[in-house]
Amino acid sequence: MSKLIHNHKFWLLVISCLVLIPHLSVIEVNIMEARNFITAREMVGNNNWILTTINDLPRYEKPPLPTWLTAVSGMIFGFGNVFGLRLPVVFITLLLVFSTYKLSEKLGLPKQQNFHNGLILITSFYIYFAGRDNQWDMYTHSFMMVCIVFLWKFLNDKKHSFLNACLAGLFFGFSFLSKGPISVYALLLPFLIAYGIIFKFDLRGKKFYVFLLLIIGFCIGLSWPLYVRYVDPETVARVTKLESSRWGSYNIRPFYYYWSFFTQSGIWTVPALIALFYPYLKTRVSNLKAYQFTLIWTLASLMLLSIIPEKKSRYLLPVLIPMALNTGFYIEYLIRNFKNINLKIEKSVLYFAFGLIILICLIIPIGLFIKIKNEFAGFELWLIGLTISLFSLGFIAFQNLRKKDFLNVFYAVIGVQVAVIIFGIPLTNAVLINPDYHSAKELKEKEKELGIKSYEMSSFTPEIVWDYGHSIPVVLNEKTNMINLPKERKFGILASKKDSILSKKKLENYNLKKISTVDLNRVPKESKKHNDRLFRIYYLATKK
Repeated sequence: MSKLIHNHKFWLLVISCLVLIPHLSVIEVNIMEARNFITAREMVGNNNWILTTINDLPRYEKPPLPTWLTAVSGMIFGFGNVFGLRLPVVFITLLLVFSTYKLSEKLGLPKQQNFHNGLILITSFYIYFAGRDNQWDMYTHSFMMVCIVFLWKFLNDKKHSFLNACLAGLFFGFSFLSKGPISVYALLLPFLIAYGIIFKFDLRGKKFYVFLLLIIGFCIGLSWPLYVRYVDPETVARVTKLESSRWGSYNIRPFYYYWSFFTQSGIWTVPALIALFYPYLKTRVSNLKAYQFTLIWTLASLMLLSIIPEKKSRYLLPVLIPMALNTGFYIEYLIRNFKNINLKIEKSVLYFAFGLIILICLIIPIGLFIKIKNEFAGFELWLIGLTISLFSLGFIAFQNLRKKDFLNVFYAVIGVQVAVIIFGIPLTNAVLINPDYHSAKELKEKEKELGIKSYEMSSFTPEIVWDYGHSIPVVLNEKTNMINLPKERKFGILASKKDSILSKKKLENYNLKKISTVDLNRVPKESKKHNDRLFRIYYLATKK
């Protein structure tokens, strides 16, 4: 029992699973996931695993490795099981957590700090958010992190150079086959910059293995895009042109857009920010060289991402990985010296930051009760569990903050994050209510009742296609304005608000009758967050 209590890997696994697995199917499938799920479903349904499609149209924008894994999971659990479809990203996130833990060990840090680094990573907001959301980002960075671990071994271990080079190349290829060169640029290159500055490269007798690593990596990573380019060059050229144009014209943000990156760590925002102040922390860390390495790695990743004109918050995921290691140095310092901190401003900031977490432990249950008091039925146990756990953890954090026992404060904060996920996520169904919600699955009953097939007017929404259960043909090509009308005398047609009038003009030889709507929004029409993209009017079109 004593060995189990002090088994850091076991507890890291337990806490990671508690953060990633509970209520995995509760949150709605978003647009990125829907694309992945549809492509996986069509892979299996059409038995086409190479020339990937979405809504039966070519989908070459993203490499297929994450979709292959999702398709296998769909074959095992069924494509109606969102929990099963999200399991692959859970396992991939565990791979990220333990590869980061392993690299922390390689840096020569204490066992407890390695454990804490893993906990900081898995409880950082965007890490666990992406770890519960089956899209491509987590795959590419997780595989690259494993590559980095073997690369570290290759650079520092004179033995097993061949094996370490091959394994690093293998996972390099897997990363490339998940989202192209994204992680090479955003995670591996900053790692190499930081390693070269702090530890220096010594490749004497290893240059052949470096070449071998690159050959293996690029052979795996480029195998799919080169094959698709050979088989379907016209579509690939069109997709490449569209994707490359977005880098300079789509979601353009200023250079400093990412400079609040530390807030993406969520509950660790303040420690993450303080850990970036090198002049302050350099005399307080136990391993200065390792701290310099993680700091440069973090900032180099941030700078390289800031250079790219196209910016989205989710692109910051690779920065959060070295930042978790970097934050761990400050957490380790607080555990050792919290009682001895004399700098008033630092004490004030820390008491404010962790006092705010304690206050939130009180506010969240009370606020939720006020919010859902009229929609309370069926959610009583979740609210009671959330209230008891947050009040208890808040009290533990308060008592230990007062006694200046930061280790227990740290564990209490981890507990808060776990409690919010276990008891809080089900309550989203009580908070997010749209009385006019209508699933696309309901169209099947209309089709059966009227003896018709359904079509989309001008463009498809991935979430609707996913919810519907299979592809929905589109009749109007918006680029060419050419319409390909169904051969049937009557059919169902989905039209968005913006093209509902247009659809009547294009279908002037048909009588149109509105028979229902599709609305996948979880908020009512009056809400500013109601998204018209998830709304369709369903017409019955009958030839005159």
